[in-house]
Amino acid sequence: MIFRRITLLVLVIFMVSACKTNPFTGKKTLNAYSNDQLFPMAFQQYDQFLNENKVIKGTKDAEMITRVGERIATAAERWLNANGHEGYLKDYKWEYNLVDDKTVNAWCMPGGKIVFYTGILPVASNETAIAAIMGHEVAHALANHGGQRMTAGQIQQGIAVAGTVGMQAGGVDAQKQQMIMQAYGVGSQVGGMLPFSRSHETEADKIGLILMAIAGYNPDEASKLWERMKANSGGQAPPEILSTHPSNDSRIDTLKELAPNAKEEAKKFGITSFRPLGNF
Repeated sequence: MIFRRITLLVLVIFMVSACKTNPFTGKKTLNAYSNDQLFPMAFQQYDQFLNENKVIKGTKDAEMITRVGERIATAAERWLNANGHEGYLKDYKWEYNLVDDKTVNAWCMPGGKIVFYTGILPVASNETAIAAIMGHEVAHALANHGGQRMTAGQIQQGIAVAGTVGMQAGGVDAQKQQMIMQAYGVGSQVGGMLPFSRSHETEADKIGLILMAIAGYNPDEASKLWERMKANSGGQAPPEILSTHPSNDSRIDTLKELAPNAKEEAKKFGITSFRPLGNF
């Protein structure tokens, strides 16, 4: 009992001290990692990844990735400055690379290190869709989702360790310990970490739409992109409750719902019309 109380007290102190404010939502988030801690690790991993993979340079596609990335980064800075967050991006070191890989994916590490795989280009099919993907991935970095997930993982691991110690103290045999911890793992994943990740995806969709609209790209294209993503997957996806991402249909509906708000945000920056799709 005493051990449990001490564990809970430590967790409460940790959670309170790790609270930070998301500039895009105004909500308190749980993030124990500062940029000084997280960014150097991310930059090192990014450089290692580039050294181990085939980076495409000098092609029209590679130049497009850089062009769109720079526009999205500029849009982010404009929005942040206009909303009282000057200097928020001072530690970011933007970099945009196209990597030769058939995987249909793209990602942005903390601090603005971005990779697009060539496999996602045919599904995107136009520059505006690339902007939708770019805005979404950049949004993850801007909202510090990486740090939040690492913090949540620490808490989850800490609770698991505390539970094991508590069971050992209570005389629970090793086989039952394993069964209970396996049950905890399933419960924590389905009830905790997976919905937590899905909420990040939805938040990144919302922020990403705003960024692409301020950058001059039509946010209506985002839902069309995900219709193509759905078709490309052949409809194969796990049930939403078992996935780290919203279902394709949920995502498409949400993007359609959020697009008008992104356009209204863009109007505040003088953006009333959008670039052509830019098919490639």
